[in-house]
Amino acid sequence: MKKKGLFKTVDEYIALQLPSVKSGLDLLRKTIKRAAPGAEEIISYQMPAYRLKGIVAYFAVTKKHYGFYPTAGPVIAFNDKLKAYETSKGVVRFPLDKPLPVKLISAMVKWKAKENLAKAEIKGQK
Repeated sequence: MKKKGLFKTVDEYIALQLPSVKSGLDLLRKTIKRAAPGAEEIISYQMPAYRLKGIVAYFAVTKKHYGFYPTAGPVIAFNDKLKAYETSKGVVRFPLDKPLPVKLISAMVKWKAKENLAKAEIKGQK
């Protein structure tokens, strides 16, 4: 796993990780892209990120978990469904040795995308 570096693309971020976590990272990526079609894929804070009228989610990997960063709103809104996972403000930590909860991740991303689009509409953005 590359500790520090300047990742320019999500492909590069994933390619430079340990083989044992690449499939999980690919699954996170695919899940976010399906849940927020039209979201722009970027690197922000040296992590893969998805932007649709604002950040929808980031993700990363550590030695012990996949970090999923949908911001604070979805973590609060889905608190009852996140009891099996370690959370803190804006982050959910999914253990590397357990399957990723794809339906839950998808629901959180959809929630955040909907929130971003509603805020943009209020502000008059197109």
